[in-house]
Amino acid sequence: MELNEVYYYTATIVDWFPLLRADKFKQIVMDSLMYLVKKDKIKVYAFVIMPNHIHLIWSQLDMNGKEKPTASFMKFTGHQFLDELRNTDDALLARFKTEENNRNHQFWQRNALPIRILDRKMLEQKMDYIHLNPLQQHWNLTDDPNKYHFSSCSFYEQDDRKFSWLTHYMDLFE
Repeated sequence: MELNEVYYYTATIVDWFPLLRADKFKQIVMDSLMYLVKKDKIKVYAFVIMPNHIHLIWSQLDMNGKEKPTASFMKFTGHQFLDELRNTDDALLARFKTEENNRNHQFWQRNALPIRILDRKMLEQKMDYIHLNPLQQHWNLTDDPNKYHFSSCSFYEQDDRKFSWLTHYMDLFE
């Protein structure tokens, strides 16, 4: 992913395991995004956190030290998941044990999917998909996408100020 380009980004927990079903893990993801926004490393236009994956529409603005913000995000959330599981659930932690890449645990699959957003129509299609994802029958996370706390839907539909860290996508087209 290139800096200052907008991407639709999907990252998945290893083996599609529903680690993110628990709100405490969803909050780790949100806190990490908010931190990177506050540090002017990224802009987030839309997001949803599902039980085993996340979708974002975002752009990386600046390197975070020697690494891109995406790498910082994946690394930081992985460390936070590790700390939480070490303190609360050794059995679940064992599920993420790995011998790959000189690490003991891996939470995110390596094949995260970035798709560069080419125009407003494409962005709006991806955003609709993101916001309707919790309604899909196999998830059945809510009956109203505005009520699903771990999505940017209410930011757009109800001007929800709890997501003041988001950037409205129309700012891209002014």
